[in-house]
Amino acid sequence: MPPAASERPTRIAVHLDHLAFNLRSIRAHVGVPVMGIVKANAYGHGLVSVALHLQAQGVEQLGVAFVEEGIALRQAGVTVPILVLGGIFGRQVAQFILHDLEITVSSLDKLRQVEAAAQALGRKAVIHLKVDTGMERIGVHSYSARPFIEAAVASNWCILKGIYSHLACADDPQSPMTGQQLERFLEACAHIERTGAPMPLRHLANSGGVLHFPATWLDMVRPGILLYGVQPDPASRRSVDVRPVMSLASQVVYFKVVKAGNTVSYGATWAPERDTRVVTIPIGYGDGYPRALSSRGEVLIRGHRYPIVGRVCMDQFMVDIDQDSAWNEDEVVLIGSQGDDVLTVEALAQQAGVIPYEILVGLNDRIPREYRGI
Repeated sequence: MPPAASERPTRIAVHLDHLAFNLRSIRAHVGVPVMGIVKANAYGHGLVSVALHLQAQGVEQLGVAFVEEGIALRQAGVTVPILVLGGIFGRQVAQFILHDLEITVSSLDKLRQVEAAAQALGRKAVIHLKVDTGMERIGVHSYSARPFIEAAVASNWCILKGIYSHLACADDPQSPMTGQQLERFLEACAHIERTGAPMPLRHLANSGGVLHFPATWLDMVRPGILLYGVQPDPASRRSVDVRPVMSLASQVVYFKVVKAGNTVSYGATWAPERDTRVVTIPIGYGDGYPRALSSRGEVLIRGHRYPIVGRVCMDQFMVDIDQDSAWNEDEVVLIGSQGDDVLTVEALAQQAGVIPYEILVGLNDRIPREYRGI
């Protein structure tokens, strides 16, 4: 029988006290309600555990990508409002309504599908209108949104709770596109004012908007990666005090001396110039640790930084500790702090040539998660 997941030396620690701190910090910064984005397994931190903790902290709303994520949260006892941000298929709509999930309506056709499902169930649907202001992903173009908005306002089977769009370039504080998108969004919202109907919640700001563009905060903000204490882009300004929520550690599983010239790992891409000490760490790309960190990444052992050497394998990789000492079961930090040094998600992403989002969501459920600071 294989060992239980909890016995595995490689583990992710999710610091829920840091998550609560970040929520408070973002709230204090923007002064409007927060929709905590928990899609993609809460950015790798654990969908249900993170959502329940945010609910305990009084978060006003949660956002997920797919109806299945929303249903999982309802089944786990999450009661706060949940908006499903992704596109919908008509056959799914009844599940939204039955599980009290708020629906992104992104076209007049989608609106009619929601109305039909709501009428069939005899229950009104809660909707948010999606306006495309420049992403060209989903949503009615802002310049042709008037009939769509007027139909939603007049609907007998939909409760219009919100209207929103998504910012394409807000991670860059110098980008002029955010201002253009805000202008287009407000023009679309003006159609609601002309009908005389109450203005629904206007939400536009993602993490970059929270950091850089106060004019986008409007009635609610939607922080994702920032909520987990990670900056969305190297160009981002650290205008909000946040703490990393995730740390990742393993242990030394093997120690050996590699002779000068002997190659290490697949492809024989690296060999030491002199006899050196190499340790093996039991985590690899099968866990979502990027293979792109082969001979590029670093780890912390006994408070010192050491390089990964050779190619990252599916389940293991090797580290050159030169002439230093390390013992089996010594802690190895891959994300987080040890001694006076720290390895951040942002730095890891730069070394791997990806964005921080990919690092977080790539770490899969083969790695057990421990929840601390409850």
